[in-house]
Amino acid sequence: MGGTEHLSLERVGATLVLTLNRPEAKNALSLPMLVGLHDGWLEADEDDDVRSVVLTGAGGTFCAGMDLKALADGGGMSGDHYRRRLREDPDLHWKAMLRHHRPRKPVIAAVEGHCVAGGTEILQGTDIRVAGQGAVFGLYEVRRGLFPIGGSTVRLPRQIPRTHALEMLLTGRPYPAEEAARIGLIGHVVPDGSALEKALEIAERVNACGPLAVEAVKASVHDTASLPEADGLALELERGWPLFGTADAKEGSRAFAEKREPHFHRR
Repeated sequence: MGGTEHLSLERVGATLVLTLNRPEAKNALSLPMLVGLHDGWLEADEDDDVRSVVLTGAGGTFCAGMDLKALADGGGMSGDHYRRRLREDPDLHWKAMLRHHRPRKPVIAAVEGHCVAGGTEILQGTDIRVAGQGAVFGLYEVRRGLFPIGGSTVRLPRQIPRTHALEMLLTGRPYPAEEAARIGLIGHVVPDGSALEKALEIAERVNACGPLAVEAVKASVHDTASLPEADGLALELERGWPLFGTADAKEGSRAFAEKREPHFHRR
């Protein structure tokens, strides 16, 4: 299992937990963190024993976005190995931030504290979102004369009502967890310190389902999002119908009839 000095990986059952681990800088994005995220997503994609991913942050903070001081003086963006990785794949940072990569497995965000700027942008690439009551969200880029180029001008209006998306994008103001839930940016608000516990609980429920079905459902939701309804329904049928002929589908039906838990084997 990989990881870097700013990104730790841990297996909890069938869930891979990715932890942004730079708490002294409020988990601001660094090159070692981005490389670790990139490699973590790939590990989850390639390991069939991983059925879900949880993304969280160390030290009571999710992510305060890009480290502007590091961009100015090179701190946090150093390391020959990491710079070489970025030269070899100039798209690596966008894949790490889920702008140019969609993980095959469901990704559940467990947010505590600040999840702003690049943190809110990464959040939009996750599938299910849990936050502590004290969490804060927002896209602060315009306040610095910057552009939220991690995908927010495209994704946010598709994920929450347009008026809320534009207010968030154009004012750069902070959004407390309860408001973020009310506008649909996150799904659960839990007591501070328990977001990871709740995320792992949701992950365990996902892990108990048929993995082929879970991955096909996630892919269908994303791939049909921008299609006309008729085209989306056609693609859904094309993707979903073959699942009924799998051994996992037969096992699910048998388990239901026999009143037991199913044992899926991804085939």
